[in-house]
Amino acid sequence: MVLRELFSATQVHERVEQLAGQLADDFAEAALVVIGILNGAAPFMMDLLRLLPTNLASQVQYDFVVATSYCGTESGGTVELSRELSVDITSRLVLVVDGIVDSGRTLDTVLAALQKRAPAQIRTCTLLDKPSRRQVAVPIDYRGFEIDDLFVVGYGMDLDGAFRGLRHVAVVESSSEEDE
Repeated sequence: MVLRELFSATQVHERVEQLAGQLADDFAEAALVVIGILNGAAPFMMDLLRLLPTNLASQVQYDFVVATSYCGTESGGTVELSRELSVDITSRLVLVVDGIVDSGRTLDTVLAALQKRAPAQIRTCTLLDKPSRRQVAVPIDYRGFEIDDLFVVGYGMDLDGAFRGLRHVAVVESSSEEDE
C-alpha cells in the first residue's frame, strides 16, 4: 500500500483556522454545543475548538457520539450508534462535527438521533466532503475540503485503525505489486 499526501499538515491547519473563524463569526454570542462523531472527528474537532476565540470557546460545551459503519475501505451500509450524549441539547444550538462525509448515512443517522432530543437548531461541519459518493442527502453547513472519490487516511481517518495520528490527509493507493 502507498500513501500519497492529499493535504499537508499546513494546509489542514490553515483550513481549520479559517473554519474556526467562520464559526466565531456565526456563533459569536451563542451557547454552542459541539458534538463530534468518533473516532474520525476527534483531531479535527479538538483543533477547531482550540482555535475558537476565548469568548466563544469559554461558552462551548462538547461531547461525542460513536458511529460505526466501515470495515476496511468499504462501508458496511449500516450505521450503529453506541454512545449516549452526556450533555443536554434540548433547545440548544448544536454543531455536529465529522471528519468526512461520504455516503451521508453516518451523518444522517446522527442527525436523526439528535433531532429526537429537541435542539433549537443543528448545523454540521466536516473536514472532508465527498459528494460524489452521497447516497443520503445531508446538510453540510461548514466544509473544509471537497474531495473526489478517494479513500483517505490521516488526521483522524483510518484504515482498520491505522493512520489516524497522521497530521496530514493522505490517499491510500495500492502499489503495483499488490495489483498483480
